[in-house]
Amino acid sequence: MPKIAEIEPTPNPNAMKFVLKEPLTWGLSRSYANAAEAKDDPLAAALFAIEHVSNVFYVDHWITVTQDGGGEWQELLRKLAVPIREAPAADADSARYAEYSDSGANLEHLSAADRERLDRINQLLDDQVRPYLQGDGGDLYVVGLEGNRLIVHYQGACGSCPSSISGTLAGIESLVRQIEPELEVVAM
Repeated sequence: MPKIAEIEPTPNPNAMKFVLKEPLTWGLSRSYANAAEAKDDPLAAALFAIEHVSNVFYVDHWITVTQDGGGEWQELLRKLAVPIREAPAADADSARYAEYSDSGANLEHLSAADRERLDRINQLLDDQVRPYLQGDGGDLYVVGLEGNRLIVHYQGACGSCPSSISGTLAGIESLVRQIEPELEVVAM
């Protein structure tokens, strides 16, 4: 049962980040945009059963819950804490399943040269973008690379944050253009 170490606001006023003392997963993120997607995940399903919850994202020692804007945070935080505390912590055996990448990108159709391009881009994102997004209760993964279009998907607090679609996306595009000047970054 994970104990909550801290509850942090995020740049998204409709999202809160719970920092936990025990991990929920070992490196594999879980992201749900609605209750139907979360039906097979007991923790996420319990959170979606709480009125106003609109998104659940968690990985390792933290979970971000986004609301629809209609709830009062003080009341919601008390309700959200119950299923989070009741969730089982990740066991040591599940750590071995975290060895594969959960990037979300389908690489089967990419040429060897495009796979190399995507590896460089992901390394740049790992080093200079994802730590900041994760610190704010979110993340992003690469959905695909189509010619000079890099398609990304925001998760957690970043998924519905106004700054992720404008400022953050422009910053990511500027950063990746340092290694590929013609690249356009598109969020889906």
